[in-house]
Amino acid sequence: MGNTIVKTGLLFSSVCLVTACSSPKTPEQKALPPTPVTVYQVKKERAIYFDNYPATIIPLNQVELKAQVTGYITGVYFSDGQHVNKGQKLYNIDRLQYQANYDQAVANLNVVKSSLAKAQQDADRYNELLKQDAVAKQKVDYALADLQSAKMQVAAAQANVSRLSNDLRFSVIYAPFDGTIGISLAKTGTLVTANQNVLNTVSSDNPMAVDISVDQKDIPRFIQLKQHPGTESDSAFTLSLPDNTTYIKTGHISLIDRAVDPQTGTIKTRLVFANSGQLKPGMSINVRVKNNNVGEFILAPYKSVVEQMGEYFVFVVNDSSKVSQRKVFLGTRINDKVIVKEGLQAGDKIVAEGVQKLKEGTTVNTAAPKANKQ
Repeated sequence: MGNTIVKTGLLFSSVCLVTACSSPKTPEQKALPPTPVTVYQVKKERAIYFDNYPATIIPLNQVELKAQVTGYITGVYFSDGQHVNKGQKLYNIDRLQYQANYDQAVANLNVVKSSLAKAQQDADRYNELLKQDAVAKQKVDYALADLQSAKMQVAAAQANVSRLSNDLRFSVIYAPFDGTIGISLAKTGTLVTANQNVLNTVSSDNPMAVDISVDQKDIPRFIQLKQHPGTESDSAFTLSLPDNTTYIKTGHISLIDRAVDPQTGTIKTRLVFANSGQLKPGMSINVRVKNNNVGEFILAPYKSVVEQMGEYFVFVVNDSSKVSQRKVFLGTRINDKVIVKEGLQAGDKIVAEGVQKLKEGTTVNTAAPKANKQ
């Protein structure tokens, strides 16, 4: 009986040992095969690139035309959307009424001027008589008071003539500068009120302006571009139009604002472009600014970059074929590559394809990048 128990125990122990030895390994115990990836060795390359700034076309001059007198529109002397010249007549506002008021004021001025002349003569005569003791002093005082009153009446009449002269002048609205006029908001017969109704808008059309916001660290570069604008054929500034075509004319810096916006850390910079007729106020465009520091840059394949929470990373392959994630700061994208401002050095090996399969410390099986098919 005892021997049977011992044999059974030995058999059970053997079974347990065999079972333990043959139990499957946990996932952590299994050795994963290297992840196949394509590797790119970073190097410095020469590059010409453009910085892009979204912007809107604006006129250098733009004015809303408002009536400065009240009355009915009696004449419109342009076609909507046409080019107008400085001083060209655009609107009449009840001019006959203001002409009549002005003429009456001039007539009243002439009347009081006549009264002033008579008062002056009376005062001069009474002063002479006073010297001869031929008239009472009180009468002289009355004559001088009448003279002063007449002078004040003339001054008031002259002020009224000046005011009505302005009203008469404002009853005709002229173009303030050369430009394009918009669609009229008032037609013949429309009643307009002084300083309230906008009749139209005139904007200059050649040249046109573009305002861009430049990062404060680029101020020295843009000051240099302003001082050395280059030629028409070699300007640093071009426009990409809404249909993605490049505008035929190049531009230059007109001004750099006086101060940096402390909220954004940028400064407003105004560019000016000659208008061949394609540029319209309000048009959304991209300003392309050619880099003026042509040289060698660290370039990396754009598809090797991983974005996480607004930051950019690449996977760097070390000598033991393991990857580590490294933060990089990017510059301008150039075709299928991107300039790396910080984070990489020439000679670093990074994963170009297969980044979606990786995490920190993954072992990789590296291969050279595939040649582009021509």
